[in-house]
Amino acid sequence: MPAGYHCRQIGGVVLKVLLVTIGSRGDIQPYVALGKGLVAAGHEVTLCTSAAFADFVRAHGLSYGHMGNGFVELMTSLEGRAGLERMGSLVGALRTVVRLARRVGPLQQEMLEDAWRVATGFRPDLVIVHPKLPGVVDMADALDVPAVVAPLFPQLVPTSAFPALGFPDLRLGAGYGRQTYRLVEAVTQRVAGGAIRAWRSSNGLGPRPPQLGLSTDRHGAPRPMLHGFSAVLCPRPDDWPACATVTGAWGLETARAWQPPAALLQFLDAGAPPVYIGFGSMAGRRPERLTSIVLEALARTGQRGILATGWGGLAGHAPPEGVFAVAEVPHEWLFPRVAAVVHHGGAGTTTAGLLAGRPTVVCPFFGDQPFWGRRVHALGAGPAPIPQRRLSAPRLAEAIAVAVSDPDMRHAAGKIQARLQAERGIETAVAQIEAIHARHAGPPPRN
Repeated sequence: MPAGYHCRQIGGVVLKVLLVTIGSRGDIQPYVALGKGLVAAGHEVTLCTSAAFADFVRAHGLSYGHMGNGFVELMTSLEGRAGLERMGSLVGALRTVVRLARRVGPLQQEMLEDAWRVATGFRPDLVIVHPKLPGVVDMADALDVPAVVAPLFPQLVPTSAFPALGFPDLRLGAGYGRQTYRLVEAVTQRVAGGAIRAWRSSNGLGPRPPQLGLSTDRHGAPRPMLHGFSAVLCPRPDDWPACATVTGAWGLETARAWQPPAALLQFLDAGAPPVYIGFGSMAGRRPERLTSIVLEALARTGQRGILATGWGGLAGHAPPEGVFAVAEVPHEWLFPRVAAVVHHGGAGTTTAGLLAGRPTVVCPFFGDQPFWGRRVHALGAGPAPIPQRRLSAPRLAEAIAVAVSDPDMRHAAGKIQARLQAERGIETAVAQIEAIHARHAGPPPRN
């Protein structure tokens, strides 16, 4: 949690908050951070997500709600990795959705059944859900508690400032931009619709109210959208409605009790600050090819490097001299000790690199990653992003050379660092969650 965060309870009310999320670690870790913030404020929290992350959730002191591993297993399978490779373009993304639809539908229903068992056992006062699980808002509706949709990037709320992620900016005016967001929600609801209907039917809930969805409740009223990213990196669009807020990033402190291995300390002390390179779990079907590109780029620039291999994005074979491979290192510990960071452009890693004041090279795969790469470049804190389908050793070497040597880039990253350090994303989010519940509960009874 951010420095200066204080435990408090508003009006003595202790809330039971259910967090539901799915995806890679980048989708889970911010929710864990938010859950810890809620607990520090005196509330009771259960986090429901894939069983693959159960130990991670419990290690941070949160109650874990079981959800099966089917979705994670699909995404890490050869079929899922092939799908990730195609997600770098709009056409490829649509092809992936079509190809995986038959597998994803039954998995969605299983996840909803798991989440429903957790929800009915926990009986929350409020539900916070990742947009990847749109049927969870139906559960909140069935329990008559507010549901808050919590995206980690600008994904659902229409704006004329930029089109929905994955759509090209065709400069066709405000109408085009807004229609792309409506299309995203329509596709999301269409893909998830069968699973939601099956889940509702199996639990005796009847047809879904026509107005109920990610953006609106059963009465058609706007649903609160709590965005867990930094307005420093992406300012809140002026034309967003009041229900859509940007709190600041939900960063998770993991380095306080972490002890670096002696070999890593020796490597850092043995020469100039290295370049960090890691792509999380993003690798497609050929992490060895990606690793070869990275090693050649480092050799071309003469830079020392630290390769993060722990989540499969880079292959873990023996590195050459001047390169250190490590399974996992807390970003907040390592990033201040490197010259620049190279990664896939996930929201959390992007924020962590800039929070350390380091120039950033983004090599995006899909989703929000190209968006954050463009934002880093627009803010002057890194070179233009290099999409994975265009990544080569010469291109990466050129980008690394600029990132480690350009004084203006380092200055820009330092200015962003100072602004990020002033944010209190988790504290802001907790206060807004409490206010949302208070509005739903209405005024307290008079004595």
